[in-house]
Amino acid sequence: MTLRVPPHPGASSAAVSRRMSVAARRDTGCELLLRRQLHAAGLRYRVNYPVPGNRRRTIDIAFTRAKVAVFVDGCFWHGCPEHGTQPRANADWWSQKLAANQARDADTTALLEAAGWAVVRVWEHSEPGEAAQLVAERVRGRRQL
Repeated sequence: MTLRVPPHPGASSAAVSRRMSVAARRDTGCELLLRRQLHAAGLRYRVNYPVPGNRRRTIDIAFTRAKVAVFVDGCFWHGCPEHGTQPRANADWWSQKLAANQARDADTTALLEAAGWAVVRVWEHSEPGEAAQLVAERVRGRRQL
């Protein structure tokens, strides 16, 4: 699947450019909190594991034996219905970019499910303990299959 977004028109200001350039792409605070909770629950996992069938994409937290893929989706980047926002500067470009992100997420989920994986997506604002419990239940359920 090819998701085309036109070239970025450039940052609307130096401050925005600086803020976007330092935004974490992996090992975000919410990912780390969830991983700590999962580890404390006795679960072991792989981090940034390549998606089978598309090695350019990665699974945030992968339980390879149980085939459970966990994604911690950022509210802005993945279009959270509660907290997602649409930038006013370069609005057309951002609209296409965020739509492409959501389409890529759906494609990745479909790809993994077709390969026999269970996919769990949690929002960055999810309470880490609740998210860990959801993931643990899914992993333990899949291990019993």
